[in-house]
Amino acid sequence: MVEDKTAVIERYFGELFNEGRLELVDELLHEDYVNHSPSPGLPAGREGVRVVVALLRTAFPDLRYTLEDVVVGRDAVATRTTMRGTHRGDFFGLAPTGRTFEVAQMTIEHFRGGRIVAHHRLTDLAALAEQLAPR
Repeated sequence: MVEDKTAVIERYFGELFNEGRLELVDELLHEDYVNHSPSPGLPAGREGVRVVVALLRTAFPDLRYTLEDVVVGRDAVATRTTMRGTHRGDFFGLAPTGRTFEVAQMTIEHFRGGRIVAHHRLTDLAALAEQLAPR
């Protein structure tokens, strides 16, 4: 089971977010999926993930998550990631600045039936805002 959860997490960040493969949402996320840390104005379910991945890939076409730490529990996986990219498109109303960023993020993904059923996220939003601020 540890390997199965790790493989889902690697695909979640590597294929869904880094590559923008939206067709993987239903495969990786349980139909009862809830995002407990949704971006403002986005749905908390799987459709919200589709929207946020598309939004992030538009704002940061070179978006890359690097898995720094992965801790696997019985029903959940905790990750520490580094998120990097270049601001090339609109990001929640912030016009493209061309600036690069690198921020820390921590997530806890709860599993049911081999898929992610609940998501909790903490992102260093102050560092992100500072790095993207127009100069």
